[in-house]
Amino acid sequence: MEDEKIIGLYWARQEAAITETDRKYGNYCRSISLHILKSPEDAEECVNDTWMRAWDTIPPKRPDYLAAFLGRIVRNLSISRYRMNHAQKRGSGETELLLTELEECIPTAASVEDEVEGKETAAAINRFLEGLDLESRNIFVRRYFYADPVKEVAERYRVSESKVKSQLFRMRGRLREHLEREGIVL
Repeated sequence: MEDEKIIGLYWARQEAAITETDRKYGNYCRSISLHILKSPEDAEECVNDTWMRAWDTIPPKRPDYLAAFLGRIVRNLSISRYRMNHAQKRGSGETELLLTELEECIPTAASVEDEVEGKETAAAINRFLEGLDLESRNIFVRRYFYADPVKEVAERYRVSESKVKSQLFRMRGRLREHLEREGIVL
């Protein structure tokens, strides 16, 4: 089913919207959540929460790109679940690693004012990504949005893991410089 029809079901408040969303985007959302949580049960719960969040958000919001909209919701819910699950036991897991890799580049939001600054930061990051070549942008997004392990990113783009690691390291440095030039306080 086309995205516009699925969104129309949400606007009409028909429960078929959730069924169709799961049919079209269920595997996509489960993949994102599973990469972050490493637990099928927690991932499934986050995906179900994503459908509920979509139901609560559409309307009044009408997403331009349903896949990106759902991906962002499931990613944020999965990261929140991960942090909750690991609040007492910070470990050396893949998700913790990817969160700490960007920690030095991106400030965290704690208030309404910080939320506004967060939107400015997101816009600055988007401008940074637009300036990257396609492969670098894809590597960055696969690692930091989809939470793909470095090994999977390397396999996907048929490059070595060390190349991916060094590209990510250089991109984080360039991102930090870009954000500082744009006046984003780190």
